Amino acid sequence: MAARAPDTAADPSAATAPPVLERIDRGSVAWLWLNRPRAYNALSESLLDALGRALDEIAADPSVRAVVIGGRGQAFCAGHDLREMRAEPALDYYRDLFARCSRTMAAIQKMPQPVIARVHGIATAAGCQLVAACDLAVSADDARFAVSGVNLGLFCSTPSVALSRNLSRKAAMRMLLTGDFIGAHEALEQGLVNEAVPLAALDGTIEALLAKIVAKPREAIAAGKGLFYRQLEMGTEAAYQLAGQTMACNMMDASALEGVQAFLDKRSPNW
Repeated sequence: MAARAPDTAADPSAATAPPVLERIDRGSVAWLWLNRPRAYNALSESLLDALGRALDEIAADPSVRAVVIGGRGQAFCAGHDLREMRAEPALDYYRDLFARCSRTMAAIQKMPQPVIARVHGIATAAGCQLVAACDLAVSADDARFAVSGVNLGLFCSTPSVALSRNLSRKAAMRMLLTGDFIGAHEALEQGLVNEAVPLAALDGTIEALLAKIVAKPREAIAAGKGLFYRQLEMGTEAAYQLAGQTMACNMMDASALEGVQAFLDKRSPNW
């Protein structure tokens, strides 16, 4: 069970915190904080790299059961660092930058642990993409979301990949074509977030969700998450075939055998 995460307000320890990403482990949960508050946690190259490294490390660590990604300061994430992007207008540079961003987003879904986005303030462009890439998202009810690159003449193509896999096509396309913001409750209705709660209740809501997740067997969660994303890209028949194989292997795991036996015995499982 995760302890309450640090508040997003100014932290007296900020001077000693990592400049772009801060990891705080609470028991079996890793909290990753985007730590560029003055830039609204824009995804600079160094922040993208640090986030990618942290996700890779966590994916290989069986002691970590779940991950929360949040942002320091007044916002979750304002997308790419536009000043940094504009400073080097070269095709090869942009290809590399967006490829690195895409690898980081994909890593979230490839890792065995569930990843929860903790959203407050704004989540725009690649920041909105990051919310959509996470397995779950809990938002403050006054948060706002947009894929606003089109307002600058840059269609949010890479964010559209994650966005279109969360929202309906027309809802996603409306956001992409207009660049307009939507509020947290509309994001909830559209499927971008799981819950929208008052900011004061944000961490408590996430902790309650984490408690339910970490109470389940790690092996079952990892197998189920992997299957979930793989089958989405398949036809129905192939998806059922893979799902059946996954369930058969899961059923042979000691945790599943114990869980079923506990149900038959009318007792709590001994995991």
